[in-house]
Amino acid sequence: MSCAPNPHRALTFPYSCCRWFLVALAIFFAPAPLLEGSYQCFDLRISTMKNHSQHLEDVLQYISVSWAHLTRSLEKCKTYEDQKTDEVPFLYFPAEFNILPNFKDLAENCRVRVESLPEIIASPDDVHLSKIPTAGLLYLPHPYVVPGGQFNEMYGWDSYFIILGLLRANHADLAKGMVENLFFEIQHYGSILNANRTYYLTRSQPPFLTSMILAVYDAEASGQENNNAWLEKAYQFAVTDYEHWTHAPHLAGDTGLSRYFDHGEGPVPEIIGDPSDYYRGAAQYFLLLDGTKDPHLVLVDKEHPAESLIGPLFPVFARDEQSKDPRHTTGSPGDQVTLSADYYKGDRSMRESGFDVSFRFGPFSAETHHFAPVCLNSLLYKTEKDLERISLLLGRQKDAEAWRGKAFDRQQRIQKYLWDGKRGLYFDYNFTTHTLSSYEYATTFYPLWAGLASKEQASAVVKNLSMFEQPGGLAMSRVESQAQWDFPYGWAPIQLLAVDGMRRYGFAADADRVTYNFLSMVVADFATDRYIREKYDVVKRTSATRIVKGYSQNVIGFGWTNGVFLELLNELSPALLDRLEKE
Repeated sequence: MSCAPNPHRALTFPYSCCRWFLVALAIFFAPAPLLEGSYQCFDLRISTMKNHSQHLEDVLQYISVSWAHLTRSLEKCKTYEDQKTDEVPFLYFPAEFNILPNFKDLAENCRVRVESLPEIIASPDDVHLSKIPTAGLLYLPHPYVVPGGQFNEMYGWDSYFIILGLLRANHADLAKGMVENLFFEIQHYGSILNANRTYYLTRSQPPFLTSMILAVYDAEASGQENNNAWLEKAYQFAVTDYEHWTHAPHLAGDTGLSRYFDHGEGPVPEIIGDPSDYYRGAAQYFLLLDGTKDPHLVLVDKEHPAESLIGPLFPVFARDEQSKDPRHTTGSPGDQVTLSADYYKGDRSMRESGFDVSFRFGPFSAETHHFAPVCLNSLLYKTEKDLERISLLLGRQKDAEAWRGKAFDRQQRIQKYLWDGKRGLYFDYNFTTHTLSSYEYATTFYPLWAGLASKEQASAVVKNLSMFEQPGGLAMSRVESQAQWDFPYGWAPIQLLAVDGMRRYGFAADADRVTYNFLSMVVADFATDRYIREKYDVVKRTSATRIVKGYSQNVIGFGWTNGVFLELLNELSPALLDRLEKE
């Protein structure tokens, strides 16, 4: 049997026949029915090598088994588990969609309540979470792969990196089904969701839809399958998703660029444990920073009575008379504060960005919705170029010309607002203060991945690679905020986007070095930990983390790390592949 290549990206080395992996660990993982009876075939050059190092072999076996372990079907009871809430499991169908008869038995067997949403949702503006008193899972028609751990649902941007891994592992049907699920979300839930839970109905995640569509299309095209009818359908959904990001309220002021924006209000409910614990930490941080005058806080008083405010109230510590630090003059005994409505809007919008939590958009990223971000606008440029290509494939010449024009316009605006020529990096732009951020962040590589940077700009960014490069790959930032999306942590998706961006502009040696350091770290850490994790401390080359602000767990699984590992492994040069084997 031969393995079809994934030509989503041009590869330097030939594909070869894959080796079957029979994994004893599968007994413990209870594979989903979709994958039962079919071994998993790696579309990797190294699969023909006779002498894998045992550690690398163990990682590949773990990933092979993980696809089944992380696959969810609505016919299985474990799909409904949600560590993020204590509610009775609910499954909701779209309001305009008939509840399928076979789910009556499921309700009894899994003790799940099956209901319809109270209203038809054509856009996030139609969502009224108060009408859904009990949180629950949202119906999707096809099986899907979850990230792992507490993330037991299908996520927006995670799915792109998972799909790349599934295509490498010869699970094209599962990958295509996940894209179809995103179409279903657009059609019945108003947009691509953060994930398919009711409490995510008010926000999306970074737009990778066209990248997913073309990854699946190219994989099928390599097998000479005529799928233009599917591409035509996909095009319509992709345009709808694009318009979600390019109209109010997702516009970044008058820049012509876009921003992250959650349509909901107040604290998010999906934080594990008591969400007020997280928000209490944020309030205390702002109190120490600027006292009760901090703009992210509201002091409870006659003008701001408690009943008019949203979110929990927090006590203000009495003034420390012994301290000379003015920050300790936070108020009088008995005073209370709450986080402002604008803080909560920024907090929610940060979660739409996927970078939760970092200090990139101010402390706790509370000002996310005030910025035109590099990552989002690079993704939208990529979307415009992808839609140009899809239009050409479908014979839509006029559409292709229009998308080419939109991409050119966005490219010019990104260069105007987000490029700092003196520092040789891309930054986010605060459109409320009309200032360019100085927060050095790994999303500066997104324009290279999207192909919108000039050769000179790409060279300047790569010259600054040392700002982020560590022994285990790229750190997200240079700021040790104690949040998971900052220093010293590195994440698989960003490694892949940065590496592919550097390769695109001819910096193969730098790309190989970063790739090798990340892969070797994952392999070495797996030798002792026996898991693949959500994130890594790339300074110490370990999955051991100490995160104080925000999510403290380092979840096992892990969907996008598995997918990225296979992608990066396939790109590695023969010399470094041999080195990885030997070491």
